[in-house]
Amino acid sequence: MTNSTDQKLAFVTSVYPNKVKIEVENLTAFKDSIDDALGDLKIGSYLEISDNEGCKLIAIIESYQIELKERITEDEQGVKSKETYNAYVLEASPLGTIKGDEFTRGGDALTIPPTEVKPASEEDIKLIYENGFEPQEKFLFAKLAQDKNIEVPVNGNKFFNKHFAVVGSSGSGKSHTIAKIIQKAVAEKNGEFELNNSHIVIFDIHDEYKTAFPEANFLNITNLTLPYWLLNSEELSDLFIESNEQNSHNQVSQFQFAVTENKKKHNSAVDQNKIYFDSPLKFNINEVIQYIKNINSEVIGRLDGEGVPKKSDGTLIQNRIDCYFDEDIIFCEQTTRAANKSSAGPYKGDFERFVLRLENTVGNKRFKFLFDDNSIELKDILENLLGYKSGDKHNITVIDLSGIPFEVLSITVALISRLLFDYGYFYKKYLNEGVDLETPLLLVYEEAHKYVPKNDSAKFRASRNAIERIAKEGRKYGVTLGIVSQRPSEISETIFSQCNNFIAMRLTNPTDQNYVKRLLPDALGNLIDSLPSLQSGEGLLLGESIIMPSLVKIEKCDQDKQPSSNDVKYLETWKEEWKEVKFDEIIKKWKE
Repeated sequence: MTNSTDQKLAFVTSVYPNKVKIEVENLTAFKDSIDDALGDLKIGSYLEISDNEGCKLIAIIESYQIELKERITEDEQGVKSKETYNAYVLEASPLGTIKGDEFTRGGDALTIPPTEVKPASEEDIKLIYENGFEPQEKFLFAKLAQDKNIEVPVNGNKFFNKHFAVVGSSGSGKSHTIAKIIQKAVAEKNGEFELNNSHIVIFDIHDEYKTAFPEANFLNITNLTLPYWLLNSEELSDLFIESNEQNSHNQVSQFQFAVTENKKKHNSAVDQNKIYFDSPLKFNINEVIQYIKNINSEVIGRLDGEGVPKKSDGTLIQNRIDCYFDEDIIFCEQTTRAANKSSAGPYKGDFERFVLRLENTVGNKRFKFLFDDNSIELKDILENLLGYKSGDKHNITVIDLSGIPFEVLSITVALISRLLFDYGYFYKKYLNEGVDLETPLLLVYEEAHKYVPKNDSAKFRASRNAIERIAKEGRKYGVTLGIVSQRPSEISETIFSQCNNFIAMRLTNPTDQNYVKRLLPDALGNLIDSLPSLQSGEGLLLGESIIMPSLVKIEKCDQDKQPSSNDVKYLETWKEEWKEVKFDEIIKKWKE
């Protein structure tokens, strides 16, 4: 760029594969060099670097520094002198090039040396975003933080079918961002009809989203039914087996055998050779407990021709399956006398604690959603989770996990996640070859670090494995993830690394900042350092779905449809008159 004396206001001094250095002598004149520049010049601002071939490189300012430099000047009499001046050195990261009306990612189309540097115009930035996608692919929920007149669309297909993550510290606006994205998705329609074909399940760990989606299918511990017989081997083991007990391997083997045989007993119409421990078939947990109790009390007759369990009346039990599920057997006395010689069974007395744990778990009223209704069918469960209940259809299902006991939180999340993945898998198999899934699902995990942590703790094993499987395979079957967390450094790397789109909001923890910087597919170098200073509702939008990485301001939810995640107004509440507390009512609720 030249001024009236043909002196450049700014010029490129260095070019690197991922960085451009620009020197500016008169910063004020540079900022005023065009009338329609995009906002104030600051870190995060856009620059245009042009060449003689009609190509413009769009770069984003990462940092700047002031350097004291010298130059030779000449007065009217021709006397030369040396003077010092402040030069502003800008470091900018190339984003892409504009040629004609087309924007292309990457900066290798610019000829060397570039001839002009100036602040990017609003017109050019609008052109980049407006021409980035086909109209039917555009999905809008944010505007450019620098200029609220510029909408920042994403490719809706790539945003929702590639897994996305929203990360940010408490108060950064994560819940509002998720609420706005989902509200927009549900409102999108290609025609005139009441409900579109969106299917979204929100795992709401703090009961925040009921106010944001008042018309949603709302499930909590009072109306959520997940029968225990749907649990797979890993989930059943996590629920009933203490892995650190000395004889836990024996508990596992006998429990698996008992469950498998009980499934065969209650599903005689199914091919018995195709029934396994993991088969989603009904069984009776009380009968399984009875089997374990009998194994724990078993006495083996040792007279000639015996060698099998023996009852107190002398009856020999040739097949345990015939009676161990149905009755509390009284075994013969254990003795070495020749007349009725007998010995302890292989597990006699080993399962005392195991039996107690089984009975306590099944009898725990807090777990009634797992054990209360064994008559419900898989079809009913899927319809309930996916909002397909007869005459009461919903795009969104909000699963309130706040009332789920912590001991079974991982198992609950794992079971629901696995059922929805299997639904997508078998739906895909049901359709003809090459036909896309008709009802793609988005599963949103709020505070995901609570049940898919990076550590290998056994209590999170079930949920971590279930969600990691969706992260790795779900897209093939129309099941994708929305991961939301204020502690991204604590999330399973397998899950986070599978996300192709990110909204990085304010993060104040250095560990989380470094983790995000390392995992983001579009690393913006020093721009990530701005994360601690972002305003609420602002975020870095990056990934395959956006034309170029952008600092955006998320649109606000309607006043009457905001998630209930606002901070308590302590000072204002404290200023009010003393309030009487109904302790009896609170404790009654506590004990329910």
